[in-house]
Amino acid sequence: MRSKLIEKFGELETPFYYYDLDALEENLKALHAAYSKRGYEVHYAMKANVNDGVLSAIQKKGLGADCVSGNEVKKAIEIGFSKNDIVFAGVGKTDKEINYALNEDIFCFNVESTAELNVINDLAYAQGKEARVALRLNPNISANTHAYITTGLEDNKFGINFWELEQAIELLNDSSNLKLEGIHFHIGSQITDLSSFKNLCNKVNEIQQWFFDHNIEVDHVNVGGGLGIDYHQPDEQAIPDYESYFGLFEEFIELRPNQKLHFELGRSIVGQMGSLITRVTYIKKGISTNFAILDAGMTELIRPALYQSHHVIQNISKAHRDDLPLEKYDVVGPICESSDSFGKAILLPETERGDLIAIRSAGAYAEVMASSYNLREKAQVFFG
Repeated sequence: MRSKLIEKFGELETPFYYYDLDALEENLKALHAAYSKRGYEVHYAMKANVNDGVLSAIQKKGLGADCVSGNEVKKAIEIGFSKNDIVFAGVGKTDKEINYALNEDIFCFNVESTAELNVINDLAYAQGKEARVALRLNPNISANTHAYITTGLEDNKFGINFWELEQAIELLNDSSNLKLEGIHFHIGSQITDLSSFKNLCNKVNEIQQWFFDHNIEVDHVNVGGGLGIDYHQPDEQAIPDYESYFGLFEEFIELRPNQKLHFELGRSIVGQMGSLITRVTYIKKGISTNFAILDAGMTELIRPALYQSHHVIQNISKAHRDDLPLEKYDVVGPICESSDSFGKAILLPETERGDLIAIRSAGAYAEVMASSYNLREKAQVFFG
């Protein structure tokens, strides 16, 4: 990474996001090889990264789009994703967003409450249309991940609880402008313990049996996404183990004849292709620690401040200097918040003002979560 970045971007204004499209391409190849031979469908979770160049590369590989806002639906259509492969989830879809998606005749609404069923039915009636829906069911399964990105427990805001299912089915039976197409699940994000997905399979099988016992057939089962990446070893684990991931569902989930299995992957596709490139503005000597103060902050990458997440931090200006001693630095940003920190006691070659720093695994949930707090300018994107 060092030589490529120094030669191409060494004089560019920092901070910026660097997206390696060759790495994305290799990831997409591995993904396609694992899911296509099993006849599965994958929708890219657009919330992870909506850069046009990234989306175009993904769309060309034939993936669908998983959207959680009306603007994401619009962006997916603009980029060229097939409307027949666009799903629209989210607990708070507005009338405007629903009407837009209805007008565009997208594949399916992943519905998260009985109240939403009523609203979509009314809006579809007003347009003289039939809305295809999947019920997002809450399996009450722990994803064994950070509390903020766990979404499948009964005390989370997402999905329809099992005890509400009969009411939801009654609403569907009474709603002339809704068509039940599937059932949908999503238990969380950045899941590295595959046993969580095995537990999901068991719950899906249980719920499928309930539907079967009630003479209800659905065309597809959508098990969401959530597959994590290795933030500690981005080079050694650049591509997730898709074969084990999809193989687990192949082994444990029980589909009905002609049912399709759908997935919604985001971070695992784009996470490792990106780095946040920034410069050291100051080295501040402290009593118990030294601070490497960067020109990037939580405005460019909020995950460490929000989730206390780990990202590998590299001094790429000094990566070739084996003669330099390693020192510990608290690597921080310029924002007026004490939480504006990328890592504490990070071992780096002796670092100085002007050094170029790479914060790795920033392809997902970095650019999309950027803000203008402190009137910060939006960081540019460069491709490699």
